[in-house]
Amino acid sequence: MEARLQKILAQWGIASRREAEEMIRQSRVRINGVLAHLGQKVDPEKDAIAIDGKLISGNQRPALIYLLLHKPAGVVSTCYDPHQRPTVLDLLPKELREGSGIHPVGRLDADSTGALILTNDGDLTFGLTHPRHSISKTYRVLVKGHPPEPVLRMWRQGVVLDGRKTRPAKVQLLEHCAQGSLLEIVLQEGRNRQIRRIAEQLGYPVIQLHRSAIGSIQLQTPKEPFLSEGKYRFLKDREIRFLREQISQESESRIQESEFRSQNSEFK
Repeated sequence: MEARLQKILAQWGIASRREAEEMIRQSRVRINGVLAHLGQKVDPEKDAIAIDGKLISGNQRPALIYLLLHKPAGVVSTCYDPHQRPTVLDLLPKELREGSGIHPVGRLDADSTGALILTNDGDLTFGLTHPRHSISKTYRVLVKGHPPEPVLRMWRQGVVLDGRKTRPAKVQLLEHCAQGSLLEIVLQEGRNRQIRRIAEQLGYPVIQLHRSAIGSIQLQTPKEPFLSEGKYRFLKDREIRFLREQISQESESRIQESEFRSQNSEFK
């Protein structure tokens, strides 16, 4: 059955859809000997797919891997960096980073630290990075100055970025310190550099930003030692189930919303 090339590569665990699109743009992918193009549909049962001159197939799909990494500052959340900066894959042993198709799920700024999920499960990555995803992410943020309650309330209610208001967020003042104020922020969305841009816009720029949790997946749990910077661990079965449940819940929600709109349109 035909499907878009980037979707097939993601399903096979070769790369995330975003990474697959980048591979196609870089002319690394050929279909039946011809350079592939974005949006191209292929039939994996009939077409020969090659990456960097090597034929691939669904039978070569590696075992699925799910990791939690504590990303240090100065490391970029990509598989490859044209500026030769260290990437999150450089923190993994060779047997995990080569030939597995592993990639980061979403991103953390190079200057930010904290929890980052890596996997070669393309469908999971696509679901979790969908613009409508609702998985919460918890951050510890040190900002310059001491934002008063009215400013924090404004942040909680949503701030306009690029002409569109952000979703409501949980923003709690933890403490004042010599450098500024330490906040705990819980987001249900992940726009580009969202926390840094809002903080700058409100007049209290970020000094340090650390992601402590992705949903219920944390860098530190009661039964395990703290995951130190640059280290990783394999996700527990319950954590993988949690991530998959987030996708299935969103799919159900979208189906119900679609059915609701369809029913309402019948009465107009």
